[in-house]
Amino acid sequence: MDKHEFRKSRKKLAKTQKQLSGLLGMSLKTIHSYEQGWRTIPTHIERQLYFLLIHQRGRNNTLTPCWDKKECGQKEQCPAWEFQSGHLCWFLCGTLCECTQDTTNKSKLAICRSCDIFTSLLE
Repeated sequence: MDKHEFRKSRKKLAKTQKQLSGLLGMSLKTIHSYEQGWRTIPTHIERQLYFLLIHQRGRNNTLTPCWDKKECGQKEQCPAWEFQSGHLCWFLCGTLCECTQDTTNKSKLAICRSCDIFTSLLE
């Protein structure tokens, strides 16, 4: 996530920099630094922003779990199945999707950003 995506996400959430700093548990100066591009946005902050965007009040999209969309053959061993969070596969570590298995958290999120399960949640 770059500074433009960060700012766009904050505006979609209809939050001021100060409100977002409280929501994410960080200083106003940190939020300002992210939006100015002075600091790299950590993966855990990016994940939190996506989580908030997807769970904004008033969203009425039907959520098809990842194991159905991808016709997963190992769903019973996957954390997404265990916690019945097939729309949060991008958020959970240790999922068994063939495209993200054995990747780091940062690499996983980069892969998931182009996945139709994830992108459909942000529409």
